[in-house]
Amino acid sequence: MSRDTRWKTLLDLLVERGRLDVEETAAELGVSAATIRRDLDQLAEQQMLVRTRGGAVVHGVSYELPLRYKTARRASEKQRISRAVAELVGPGEAVGLTGGTTTTEVARALAVRGDLAVGSPALTVVTNALNIAAELAVRPQFKIVVTGGVARAQSYELVGPLADGVLGQITLDVAVLGVVAFDVTHGAAAHDEAEAAVNRLLCERAVRVVVAADSGKLGRRAFARICAADAVDTLVTDSAADARTVRRFEEAGIRVLAV
Repeated sequence: MSRDTRWKTLLDLLVERGRLDVEETAAELGVSAATIRRDLDQLAEQQMLVRTRGGAVVHGVSYELPLRYKTARRASEKQRISRAVAELVGPGEAVGLTGGTTTTEVARALAVRGDLAVGSPALTVVTNALNIAAELAVRPQFKIVVTGGVARAQSYELVGPLADGVLGQITLDVAVLGVVAFDVTHGAAAHDEAEAAVNRLLCERAVRVVVAADSGKLGRRAFARICAADAVDTLVTDSAADARTVRRFEEAGIRVLAV
Protein backbone atom coordinates (compact mmCIF):
# COMPACT_ATOMS: atom_id res chain seq x y z
CA MET A 1 0.00 0.00 0.00
CA SER A 2 1.44 3.36 -1.05
CA ARG A 3 1.80 6.20 1.45
CA ASP A 4 -0.89 8.31 -0.26
CA THR A 5 -3.35 5.41 -0.23
CA ARG A 6 -2.50 4.69 3.40
CA TRP A 7 -3.01 8.33 4.38
CA LYS A 8 -6.37 8.50 2.64
CA THR A 9 -7.45 5.28 4.36
CA LEU A 10 -6.34 6.61 7.74
CA LEU A 11 -8.26 9.85 7.27
CA ASP A 12 -11.39 8.02 6.12
CA LEU A 13 -11.24 5.70 9.14
CA LEU A 14 -10.65 8.63 11.45
CA VAL A 15 -13.70 10.50 10.18
CA GLU A 16 -15.87 7.40 10.52
CA ARG A 17 -14.66 6.43 14.01
CA GLY A 18 -13.45 9.65 15.57
CA ARG A 19 -10.39 7.91 17.06
CA LEU A 20 -7.64 5.55 15.89
CA ASP A 21 -5.44 3.18 17.85
CA VAL A 22 -1.96 2.59 16.42
CA GLU A 23 -1.79 -1.15 17.07
CA GLU A 24 -5.34 -1.88 15.87
CA THR A 25 -4.94 0.26 12.77
CA ALA A 26 -1.59 -1.33 11.90
CA ALA A 27 -3.18 -4.79 12.06
CA GLU A 28 -6.16 -3.65 9.99
CA LEU A 29 -3.98 -2.15 7.25
CA GLY A 30 -1.38 -4.92 7.37
CA VAL A 31 1.58 -2.64 8.09
CA SER A 32 3.86 -2.12 11.06
CA ALA A 33 2.93 -0.02 14.07
CA ALA A 34 6.02 2.10 13.40
CA THR A 35 4.66 2.96 9.94
CA ILE A 36 1.30 4.02 11.37
CA ARG A 37 2.99 6.14 14.06
CA ARG A 38 5.04 7.88 11.40
CA ASP A 39 1.96 8.45 9.23
CA LEU A 40 -0.02 9.91 12.12
CA ASP A 41 2.87 12.17 13.09
CA GLN A 42 3.12 13.53 9.55
CA LEU A 43 -0.65 14.03 9.25
CA ALA A 44 -0.62 15.84 12.60
CA GLU A 45 2.07 18.18 11.26
CA GLN A 46 -0.36 19.07 8.47
CA GLN A 47 -3.09 19.71 11.06
CA MET A 48 -5.31 16.95 9.71
CA LEU A 49 -5.58 15.17 13.05
CA VAL A 50 -4.52 15.40 16.68
CA ARG A 51 -2.00 12.89 17.96
CA THR A 52 -2.75 11.16 21.24
CA ARG A 53 -0.87 8.61 23.29
CA GLY A 54 -1.21 5.44 21.25
CA GLY A 55 -3.23 6.90 18.41
CA ALA A 56 -5.03 9.95 17.04
CA VAL A 57 -8.36 11.78 17.20
CA VAL A 58 -10.10 14.28 14.96
CA HIS A 59 -9.99 17.96 15.76
CA GLY A 60 -12.82 19.70 17.61
CA VAL A 61 -16.22 20.76 16.33
CA SER A 62 -14.80 23.08 13.68
CA TYR A 63 -12.53 20.40 12.22
CA GLU A 64 -12.77 19.80 8.49
CA LEU A 65 -10.84 17.58 6.13
CA PRO A 66 -9.73 19.05 2.81
CA LEU A 67 -12.17 18.29 -0.01
CA ARG A 68 -9.73 15.99 -1.81
CA TYR A 69 -9.77 13.60 1.16
CA LYS A 70 -13.58 13.50 1.36
CA THR A 71 -14.42 12.72 -2.26
CA ALA A 72 -14.48 8.92 -2.00
CA ARG A 73 -16.51 8.70 1.21
CA ARG A 74 -20.07 7.44 0.62
CA ALA A 75 -19.44 7.84 -3.12
CA SER A 76 -22.34 5.67 -4.31
CA GLU A 77 -24.81 7.42 -1.98
CA LYS A 78 -23.65 10.83 -3.13
CA GLN A 79 -24.06 9.88 -6.77
CA ARG A 80 -27.63 8.67 -6.20
CA ILE A 81 -28.43 11.81 -4.25
CA SER A 82 -26.89 14.05 -6.90
CA ARG A 83 -28.92 12.51 -9.71
CA ALA A 84 -32.13 12.99 -7.73
CA VAL A 85 -31.24 16.59 -6.91
CA ALA A 86 -30.41 17.33 -10.54
CA GLU A 87 -33.90 16.18 -11.55
CA LEU A 88 -35.39 18.89 -9.30
CA VAL A 89 -33.83 21.60 -11.47
CA GLY A 90 -35.79 22.73 -14.51
CA PRO A 91 -34.38 23.84 -17.89
CA GLY A 92 -33.63 27.55 -18.00
CA GLU A 93 -33.60 27.95 -14.22
CA ALA A 94 -31.02 29.75 -12.14
CA VAL A 95 -29.48 27.37 -9.60
CA GLY A 96 -27.08 28.16 -6.77
CA LEU A 97 -24.56 25.50 -5.82
CA THR A 98 -22.50 25.65 -2.65
CA GLY A 99 -19.19 23.82 -2.45
CA GLY A 100 -18.71 20.25 -1.30
CA THR A 101 -18.41 16.73 -2.63
CA THR A 102 -22.16 16.13 -3.00
CA THR A 103 -22.84 19.42 -4.78
CA THR A 104 -19.90 18.71 -7.07
CA GLU A 105 -21.67 15.49 -8.03
CA VAL A 106 -24.88 17.49 -8.56
CA ALA A 107 -23.01 19.73 -11.00
CA ARG A 108 -21.79 16.66 -12.89
CA ALA A 109 -25.30 15.21 -13.01
CA LEU A 110 -26.64 18.48 -14.43
CA ALA A 111 -23.87 18.53 -17.03
CA VAL A 112 -24.92 15.20 -18.56
CA ARG A 113 -28.68 15.80 -18.64
CA GLY A 114 -29.86 15.52 -22.24
CA ASP A 115 -32.51 18.23 -21.91
CA LEU A 116 -29.81 20.67 -20.81
CA ALA A 117 -27.57 20.07 -23.81
CA VAL A 118 -28.80 23.17 -25.64
CA GLY A 119 -30.25 26.51 -24.66
CA SER A 120 -29.41 30.15 -24.29
CA PRO A 121 -28.72 29.47 -21.54
CA ALA A 122 -29.95 25.96 -20.76
CA LEU A 123 -29.09 26.68 -17.13
CA THR A 124 -27.62 29.51 -15.09
CA VAL A 125 -25.35 28.28 -12.32
CA VAL A 126 -24.24 30.58 -9.51
CA THR A 127 -21.55 29.12 -7.29
CA ASN A 128 -18.83 30.09 -4.88
CA ALA A 129 -16.98 26.81 -5.53
CA LEU A 130 -14.02 27.17 -7.86
CA ASN A 131 -13.92 23.46 -8.74
CA ILE A 132 -17.60 23.43 -9.75
CA ALA A 133 -17.19 26.56 -11.86
CA ALA A 134 -14.16 25.05 -13.59
CA GLU A 135 -15.98 21.81 -14.42
CA LEU A 136 -19.06 23.55 -15.82
CA ALA A 137 -17.28 26.38 -17.65
CA VAL A 138 -16.59 24.05 -20.58
CA ARG A 139 -20.36 23.68 -21.14
CA PRO A 140 -21.18 26.58 -23.49
CA GLN A 141 -24.92 26.16 -22.92
CA PHE A 142 -24.47 26.92 -19.22
CA LYS A 143 -24.12 30.45 -17.92
CA ILE A 144 -21.68 30.32 -15.01
CA VAL A 145 -21.61 33.07 -12.40
CA VAL A 146 -18.88 32.93 -9.75
CA THR A 147 -19.07 34.95 -6.55
CA GLY A 148 -16.13 36.98 -5.39
CA GLY A 149 -14.22 36.18 -2.24
CA VAL A 150 -11.15 34.52 -0.80
CA ALA A 151 -10.59 30.84 -1.63
CA ARG A 152 -10.63 28.25 1.18
CA ALA A 153 -8.09 25.50 0.56
CA GLN A 154 -10.25 22.90 2.31
CA SER A 155 -13.34 23.25 0.12
CA TYR A 156 -12.27 25.39 -2.89
CA GLU A 157 -15.02 27.82 -1.88
CA LEU A 158 -14.86 31.61 -2.11
CA VAL A 159 -15.85 33.26 1.15
CA GLY A 160 -15.90 36.70 2.71
CA PRO A 161 -17.66 40.03 2.14
CA LEU A 162 -16.63 40.25 -1.52
CA ALA A 163 -19.32 37.65 -2.28
CA ASP A 164 -22.06 39.93 -0.94
CA GLY A 165 -21.87 42.26 -3.92
CA VAL A 166 -22.72 39.53 -6.40
CA LEU A 167 -25.27 37.64 -4.33
CA GLY A 168 -27.09 40.83 -3.37
CA GLN A 169 -27.88 41.50 -7.04
CA ILE A 170 -29.31 38.17 -8.17
CA THR A 171 -32.36 35.95 -7.72
CA LEU A 172 -32.24 32.16 -7.85
CA ASP A 173 -34.91 29.61 -8.59
CA VAL A 174 -33.25 27.01 -6.39
CA ALA A 175 -30.28 26.84 -4.04
CA VAL A 176 -28.66 23.45 -3.50
CA LEU A 177 -26.82 23.20 -0.19
CA GLY A 178 -24.06 20.80 0.63
CA VAL A 179 -23.90 20.55 4.43
CA VAL A 180 -21.92 18.75 7.11
CA ALA A 181 -24.93 18.52 9.41
CA PHE A 182 -28.71 18.87 9.18
CA ASP A 183 -31.04 18.67 12.14
CA VAL A 184 -34.68 19.66 12.64
CA THR A 185 -33.86 21.73 15.72
CA HIS A 186 -30.48 23.18 14.78
CA GLY A 187 -30.94 23.49 11.02
CA ALA A 188 -28.34 23.11 8.27
CA ALA A 189 -24.74 23.77 9.25
CA ALA A 190 -21.13 23.93 8.08
CA HIS A 191 -17.83 23.72 9.92
CA ASP A 192 -16.66 27.20 8.88
CA GLU A 193 -18.56 30.38 9.73
CA ALA A 194 -17.42 32.28 6.62
CA GLU A 195 -18.53 29.41 4.39
CA ALA A 196 -21.87 29.27 6.21
CA ALA A 197 -22.39 33.01 5.70
CA VAL A 198 -22.06 32.76 1.90
CA ASN A 199 -24.28 29.68 1.81
CA ARG A 200 -26.88 31.56 3.86
CA LEU A 201 -26.93 34.34 1.27
CA LEU A 202 -27.54 31.79 -1.49
CA CYS A 203 -30.53 30.48 0.47
CA GLU A 204 -31.94 33.97 0.97
CA ARG A 205 -31.78 34.69 -2.76
CA ALA A 206 -33.55 31.45 -3.76
CA VAL A 207 -37.23 30.70 -4.26
CA ARG A 208 -36.69 27.16 -2.97
CA VAL A 209 -33.90 25.48 -1.02
CA VAL A 210 -32.73 21.89 -1.40
CA VAL A 211 -30.38 20.21 1.06
CA ALA A 212 -28.33 17.37 -0.43
CA ALA A 213 -26.98 15.27 2.44
CA ASP A 214 -26.15 11.60 2.95
CA SER A 215 -27.77 9.88 5.91
CA GLY A 216 -24.64 10.16 8.04
CA LYS A 217 -25.15 13.94 8.26
CA LEU A 218 -28.74 13.85 9.46
CA GLY A 219 -29.62 14.51 13.07
CA ARG A 220 -26.22 16.09 13.63
CA ARG A 221 -25.14 19.62 14.36
CA ALA A 222 -22.02 21.59 13.49
CA PHE A 223 -20.39 24.85 14.50
CA ALA A 224 -21.79 27.35 11.99
CA ARG A 225 -25.49 27.42 11.09
CA ILE A 226 -26.42 28.09 7.48
CA CYS A 227 -30.18 28.28 7.88
CA ALA A 228 -33.05 27.02 10.00
CA ALA A 229 -34.79 23.81 9.03
CA ASP A 230 -37.97 25.67 8.10
CA ALA A 231 -36.06 27.50 5.36
CA VAL A 232 -35.51 24.18 3.55
CA ASP A 233 -38.13 22.92 1.10
CA THR A 234 -36.62 19.55 0.15
CA LEU A 235 -34.10 17.15 1.68
CA VAL A 236 -32.52 14.59 -0.64
CA THR A 237 -30.72 11.81 1.21
CA ASP A 238 -29.98 8.11 0.83
CA SER A 239 -32.17 5.14 1.70
CA ALA A 240 -30.15 4.34 4.84
CA ALA A 241 -31.63 7.37 6.60
CA ASP A 242 -33.20 6.54 9.96
CA ALA A 243 -37.00 6.36 9.64
CA ARG A 244 -37.59 8.36 12.83
CA THR A 245 -35.24 11.10 11.64
CA VAL A 246 -36.97 11.24 8.27
CA ARG A 247 -40.36 11.46 9.98
CA ARG A 248 -39.18 14.41 12.08
CA PHE A 249 -38.15 16.30 8.95
CA GLU A 250 -41.47 15.53 7.28
CA GLU A 251 -43.40 16.68 10.35
CA ALA A 252 -41.45 19.94 10.10
CA GLY A 253 -42.88 20.43 6.61
CA ILE A 254 -39.81 19.33 4.65
CA ARG A 255 -40.24 17.07 1.64
CA VAL A 256 -37.83 14.14 1.99
CA LEU A 257 -36.56 12.10 -0.96
CA ALA A 258 -34.59 9.02 0.14
CA VAL A 259 -32.82 7.42 -2.82
